[in-house]
Parts: sequence; C-alpha cells; structure tokens
Amino acid sequence: MHQDSLFAAPAASPDVHRLFFALLPDAATQARIAAVAAALHREHDAGGRLIGAHRYHLTLQFLGDASEFQPERAARAQAAAASLVLPAFDLRLDRAGSFRNKSVPWWLGSEHTPEALDSLYQRLGVALAKEGVRVESGRALVPHVTIVRDAVRPLHPPIAIEAIDWRVDAFVLIHSQLGSRNAYDVLGQWPLSG
Repeated sequence: MHQDSLFAAPAASPDVHRLFFALLPDAATQARIAAVAAALHREHDAGGRLIGAHRYHLTLQFLGDASEFQPERAARAQAAAASLVLPAFDLRLDRAGSFRNKSVPWWLGSEHTPEALDSLYQRLGVALAKEGVRVESGRALVPHVTIVRDAVRPLHPPIAIEAIDWRVDAFVLIHSQLGSRNAYDVLGQWPLSG
C-alpha cells in the first residue's frame, strides 16, 4: 500500500450552495404574509410545514446549486446587479395557490405582475449574461412567495386572499447553504430608486 493513500482527502461536504437574486419583504410585510399563511394553513388543513417568516422571499433570478460556494461567480453576479438603475415599485400579493411538484409548495402571488417587476427580472437577466453568469431561471417570471412546504394536498385552483401591498425598494443576492448550516446569507443589496 502506498503511504499517501493513508491520508486521503476529506470527503466532500454534502451541503448544497445555492445562489439567487430575490426580493425580501420588510418586517411589516413579513408579518402580514405570516398571518395569511397561518390562516390558510389552518383553514385548508394544509399539513406540511409553514415556512419561517425570516425565510420569505420572492426569487428573481436563480443562479443554481453547487457543491461549494463560488466566490468569483458571486462577484460577477454582484457586478451585474450594481450596473442596474431601476425604479421602486408596489407589488400586491392577492392570490394563494400551489405548484404541482413533489414538495407541494403553497405560495402567495399576484394576479397581475407589475411591469416594473418584469423589467427588473428581464434587465437583471441581461446584466448577468453580460457578466458571463449563467442562470437557471425560466423564460418567464412566476412571482411567488413560498409559505408552506410538503403540504398534504394542493391548493388548486388559486384562491383570492386579502391583499398584501408590498413596497419593493431593493433587491438582494442570497447565498443559501443547505445541509449542515441551513442558512441564508445576504451577499449584497441594491436599492431601487424612489
């Protein structure tokens, strides 16, 4: 046996490192989302688990998962975000529904996507491409805030909820480490002008 084989490299961490741009609700909006989520969960016997209010977000651009944090990719993504000058806008969450996938996530979303939100999504995608940052987002934005995971039944069709008005005045880049830490770290925040 060769002596170097006694000192094998440590096993790779099973953690997943996820990068994505998102909108984060302020504390008052978080509280309103949490109240609606709890009521829906109770009234519709959702099962599963409610998402903690500190994890509420609306994903703008999903950059993907990796087995380790990629600081150079994060830096290019930050440069793309810093190149944008866009207006603040109002977002109304007025619908609740669920996606048809294995974790049956319930969400809050909007009947009508504001043009400013769609513009932010599109222009951020272009800026990321110019910086050579590949994204795994779809071709169209489906704005939603996940409120329940692993529900026992879907919430179809979407239903109207008491509207939650959210003033969006910034967007962020988040590094989410899933596994040993299960943590969200905000790597940068960029204001949207008034």
